[in-house]
Amino acid sequence: MLHAFTRNYNDLSTEAGFQFEYFCDCCGNGFKSSFMESTTYGKQQKTRRFGGLSGTIGGIMGSFGSGLGSNIGHAVERGADFVGDRFENQSPEWRREQEQAFDEAQAEVKGLFRKCPACNKWVCETDCWNEEEGLCVECAPREAGYVAQARNRAMRRNIDEAAETAQVWQGKLETRTTVCPNCGKPAGAGKFCNECGAPLGNQRCPNCGAEVALGVKFCGECGSPMQKSYKCVNCGYDNPPGTKFCGGCGNKL
Repeated sequence: MLHAFTRNYNDLSTEAGFQFEYFCDCCGNGFKSSFMESTTYGKQQKTRRFGGLSGTIGGIMGSFGSGLGSNIGHAVERGADFVGDRFENQSPEWRREQEQAFDEAQAEVKGLFRKCPACNKWVCETDCWNEEEGLCVECAPREAGYVAQARNRAMRRNIDEAAETAQVWQGKLETRTTVCPNCGKPAGAGKFCNECGAPLGNQRCPNCGAEVALGVKFCGECGSPMQKSYKCVNCGYDNPPGTKFCGGCGNKL
């Protein structure tokens, strides 16, 4: 008998019986056939039990001094072992039974599969068969599912394109080497110069408010002296840097 399933099944048969597993060529899911017991295996078990019983009888007879009974039991036991080995090595009877079991299993699960006339794949009827088109879903995808997939692909593509043009950071890529205002050498990344120990950092110009490095005597923006006196000439009150009017008398500084 010719078989339609030739590449998409697993043979799960054992000496005791037969079972097969058939797979869909599209999704890989499958179905198992019903387990069928082997009649040859049952005969083999009976033969083994008979051979063991004969050996036991032969041993008992031998214990009474009957050499004939012992020889008969030994011969029957050897014959049973030979038959058992023949079944274990898949005898012709077992193979014929397996062939018949395969045909029955195929007939059992064949109604769950459809063969696509376009690609000749066997696919499961529930998930991978397009009933309206008479083809598998790989050759003729279902409209609703294909539209949803196309929309999802377009959405991902639009997101990727927007991400490529989006500006997510507006800082400046700059590297600076701090120069000590006291000794003029690279000062390092600490709060004090690595060469002379002078304090590092910034201060604000009392005139224009620009940031000026510590130790610099004149502002780099307006040229004003950094150590400007804010003592009031009217009352002598010491005002903090940047004060425009005296805190003691209100006189303009």
